[in-house]
Amino acid sequence: MNTEQEFDKAIEACRDIYTKKLHDYGAAWRIMRPSSITDQIFIKANRIRSIEIKKETRIDEGIRPELIGIVNYSIIGLIQLDYGHADEADMDTATATKLYDRYMQKAKELMIAKNHDYDEAWRSMRSSSYTDLILMKLYRTKQIEDNNNKTLISEGIDANYMDMLNYAMFGIIKMDEAAISEENSNK
Repeated sequence: MNTEQEFDKAIEACRDIYTKKLHDYGAAWRIMRPSSITDQIFIKANRIRSIEIKKETRIDEGIRPELIGIVNYSIIGLIQLDYGHADEADMDTATATKLYDRYMQKAKELMIAKNHDYDEAWRSMRSSSYTDLILMKLYRTKQIEDNNNKTLISEGIDANYMDMLNYAMFGIIKMDEAAISEENSNK
């Protein structure tokens, strides 16, 4: 598979979780302010780093679900940046899914453009570097939020959410590749 195909496969996995949770909870996330979404992504990225360092978990959920969570919360963050937070779950499933697809398509287009310019450098990176880059982007985002979303020279929160999403997608792709490789070697 090429990068776009692998990315599409990862999108399917993330979208599946998003739509199932949307079915179970509705768009309850609509009440979240972007800063709360940033903190939710931080919790997930910090847990990944903790698992990478400690090499063990006490909760029966590994890194991949956390990466999917980072992807989905990044999309939610992008939606909230554009539509604002609400006082209640004011978005129906069809609209929330349509917006998910729109922002995911934008993230994919960004990945394709950057992947061209950087010549797939992400493939040579360690997965732990994705974690560190996501955490760095989170600290940048928190700083921008603390500065009332004003920057002098830097990209805004939306660009950071997009980058976090794409780094998490690369992590998912790498994990999927490793699982396939292990499966093939066990045959």
